[in-house]
Amino acid sequence: MSTPTSLADCATALSERVLTLIDSGVSTPIILIDGRAGSGKSTLAALLQNELFREGDSLPRLIHMDDLYEGWDGLQAGVDYLQRMILSPLVAKRKAEWQEFDWSKNERGRWREFEGGTPLIIEGCGSISRLAAEAASIKIWVEADSDIRYQRWVEREGNDDFFGKWAAQEVEFYSRERSTELADLTVAN
Repeated sequence: MSTPTSLADCATALSERVLTLIDSGVSTPIILIDGRAGSGKSTLAALLQNELFREGDSLPRLIHMDDLYEGWDGLQAGVDYLQRMILSPLVAKRKAEWQEFDWSKNERGRWREFEGGTPLIIEGCGSISRLAAEAASIKIWVEADSDIRYQRWVEREGNDDFFGKWAAQEVEFYSRERSTELADLTVAN
């Protein structure tokens, strides 16, 4: 796939690719969108979901890794939870059932489920691991300048209290999993 020039162009190109997979018989294409905090993963995921809904028959399911992490120390726990509760069941043609993390209570909360039949977009830090890559139809890495990522973090969180702690987990995870090498496409944002 050629490199799109914007996130909107990327969403359009990815939508075409996902619809081609569906037409070829893949009933639940799994799309992983990864990158460092503040790189633009959520924006790309929303654009892709909207584009697929506009072009396809049903609204694709979107899962945010933020709903799977177990707090600010929970990147790896969220990755493990994704694999155990969502990806492994779906690969085995079973219903995925999981609890979203409630950040205000610092515990797992509402139950969610997904049986497949529509595209599944999973976005967030740690979504592309070696195990997750085996289940995925398409894997995208979103890249952004570190100053821009930091600025977006502060705008979103209101402070940088956990930025360093989170960034350290990212460095460890991405160096071990080699997520950028597993991606089918890298998009600069």
